[in-house]
Amino acid sequence: MATTSPPPSTTADPADAASGPAGRATAAGPPLPAAPAGRRGLADRLLGDTHALGRRLPQLAVGLSLYGASMALMLRSGLGLDPWDVLHQGLQRTAGLSVGAWVTICGALVLLFWIPLRQLPGLGTVANVLVIGAAMDLTLRVVGEPGPLPARIALMAAAIVLNGLATGLYIGARFGPGPRDGLMTGLHRRTGRSLRLIRTGIELTVLAAGVLLGGTAGVGTVAYALAIGPLAQFFLPWCTVPTPGQTSLKG
Repeated sequence: MATTSPPPSTTADPADAASGPAGRATAAGPPLPAAPAGRRGLADRLLGDTHALGRRLPQLAVGLSLYGASMALMLRSGLGLDPWDVLHQGLQRTAGLSVGAWVTICGALVLLFWIPLRQLPGLGTVANVLVIGAAMDLTLRVVGEPGPLPARIALMAAAIVLNGLATGLYIGARFGPGPRDGLMTGLHRRTGRSLRLIRTGIELTVLAAGVLLGGTAGVGTVAYALAIGPLAQFFLPWCTVPTPGQTSLKG
């Protein structure tokens, strides 16, 4: 993501006037050292840009936390999970650990596939790995089984809507894609195949593996697949933090 620098101040700072640009000698003294390029590059890679960090950082944290909570609610409904969570649940039932722990482990493993694809993680990528699984496990400790079928259906519907909102929040914070989305876009760039084809292939693969391991697929899996795209598209314009020069993405 390109870095956007703030516009120059219209009020001269006496210190700036005396020292001049970094790295250039002035009459007031020796040249000031510029920031190391490697350090600037790392900051740019993680943050994308420094515009509106006071909103973007909390929005990222809230979005990822709600994403993990929505996944836990889907699991509690017992009506089926999205493909990746079918895999996470299958691994939990087969190998132990918590579902949230497997969310974190799988996210970290997927990041390894970024290396040959030459994908570069952002702050959102790293936070995705660390926050979502922990938020999911915390929610599972707090929320019990809903009981009757109507309550389970309502919980599933609320979870899908919450997941759409969470997706809009964390993507709209503009800190980079999650590990799984980055894998999809990296394969698209390297192979030239369509994003839809690659995403379908990845999700069918993890869904099949999850079912074989004992994960739960059901009506919730289908409902999620049908609803999450339109929901994310609805919430994203309202949640996206505009870049400098933009006023809104809500049309």
